[in-house]
Amino acid sequence: MKILALDSSGLVASVAVIENDNLIAEYTMNHKKTHSQTLVPMLDEIRNMIELDMETIDAIALAAGPGSFTGLRIGSATAKGLGLALNKPVIAVPTVDALAYNLYGSTSVICPLMDARRNQVYTGLYEFVREPESTIYEMKHVLEQCAVDIQEIADKINELGREVIFLGDGVSVFAEKLADIIKVPYSFAPACCNRQRAACVATLGQVLYEKGIVQTAAEHAPDYLRLSQAERERAEAQKNV
Repeated sequence: MKILALDSSGLVASVAVIENDNLIAEYTMNHKKTHSQTLVPMLDEIRNMIELDMETIDAIALAAGPGSFTGLRIGSATAKGLGLALNKPVIAVPTVDALAYNLYGSTSVICPLMDARRNQVYTGLYEFVREPESTIYEMKHVLEQCAVDIQEIADKINELGREVIFLGDGVSVFAEKLADIIKVPYSFAPACCNRQRAACVATLGQVLYEKGIVQTAAEHAPDYLRLSQAERERAEAQKNV
């Protein structure tokens, strides 16, 4: 099985191809340029380097949200265009789930943090569980992805009373605050695994594909999880009329 994966949900742009249990190629960038400048050229570079026949892919996995509204729209448009042109299904992988998958097999609770502005984060809580005699860990939701105030997720972590690992672009934004409000042992993931990776989107996408959790390209839409800033401001203005 061959899956092409895209992630433009946050600051990072990332493209990957996996075939069965092998990562064939991955191109990840986190440096100034916009996703509209990087995502398709990165895909073309991978396609050329590995001589990829696009007709041979089985599905397109996508970090489907939450995240940057502009980034999600760019990723969605790219995935939908490819899916429609190639007649391939789209696998909508929850962004925060894919970010947590960076720490596959961890014994700690995993807490991705994506800065959502206004003191909020896109986040969730995850753990990896391996059944007796199994060679595979399954990622379980302790708390499904959500948009909440940083204090709210900290309170949930403290209630769990378990060691936690934080990762994501929200770590640098809230590191000082976390030091004041987290009451359990915690650590921050290192640079090699603390940002979005299309390889994780692809791998988790394969898990979802095998469960039949796919959609047509025409059906796909990003999961913004909350209103855009413009929509929030308009709603606020209407309240004050």
